[in-house]
Amino acid sequence: MSNSSYRGEHSTVQSVILFVIFLALFLGGIFSFSFWSLESFAHAFGPAIAGIGLCALAFFVPMTIIARSDSAGE
Repeated sequence: MSNSSYRGEHSTVQSVILFVIFLALFLGGIFSFSFWSLESFAHAFGPAIAGIGLCALAFFVPMTIIARSDSAGE
């Protein structure tokens, strides 16, 4: 049994590019929380929604859309 015929889900370059993209989304969400001010409640939702949205997108897309398929039973 040779491992040379094994082909992974993504190539290494594609995995690194996807990692960098979604890490940037997550860090952008964390950075947007720095603009969140609780002093003015009406204007506090912009950075909060952006931060929650970017962080959720950084977790949701890789875990549901890009993730491996459930083929453990095959």
